[in-house]
Amino acid sequence: MGKNKLKRFAENATFQNLVQPYITYPSPDHVLKGKWHEDFFHNSAPIVLELGCGRGEYTVNLAEKFPEKNFIGIDWKGARLWRGAKTALENNMKHVGFLRIQIENIASFFGPDEIDEIWITFPDPHLRESHDHKRLTSPRFLSLYRQFLKPGRFVNLKTDSRFLYDFTLDVIREQNLKIEVQTDHLYQSEYADDVLSIKTTYEKIWLKEGLNICYLKFSL
Repeated sequence: MGKNKLKRFAENATFQNLVQPYITYPSPDHVLKGKWHEDFFHNSAPIVLELGCGRGEYTVNLAEKFPEKNFIGIDWKGARLWRGAKTALENNMKHVGFLRIQIENIASFFGPDEIDEIWITFPDPHLRESHDHKRLTSPRFLSLYRQFLKPGRFVNLKTDSRFLYDFTLDVIREQNLKIEVQTDHLYQSEYADDVLSIKTTYEKIWLKEGLNICYLKFSL
């Protein structure tokens, strides 16, 4: 492990806006489940999650645009989360937090109706057929989100993978879910507002390579 990663891991332990339950507690019974409003954010504003947030670029940008909401970026990679958590602290963004967990365990960390919206931005599409259960829009994961997402609230998927976009459309149709917005070419559509036009470092690279960005907004 490189010295830079070790330095970031050490600094992560000092960040009050970064929750690392599996590091802090060997076998956590997560104390914030159902209590994020009162014990973490200390307000009653809506909570929005970004799953697989990486460096937290989308989380931080959304929080800048919506200071009236709370945001939590979730990822397992501590060295990546360091960047988002540090940026939020440097900018005194008290309505931004980060949670270091594997997303398959997410239902253990949020209570019923605790979350108002979910963003999934450029996740691994897991192209192998045997990995379909690992896709963050698979039936397996949607069933987890239902345990804490308020009824009728939205899941947003932004991806460069046409494969994942089509897969998600199939899941939506199979489950008879309501689609609010769908486009397989975001930046040539009417939907590319200032929120959907937030571009992460990797998205800028993919756009330069000529990839189309797909977007879906649907309710559970």
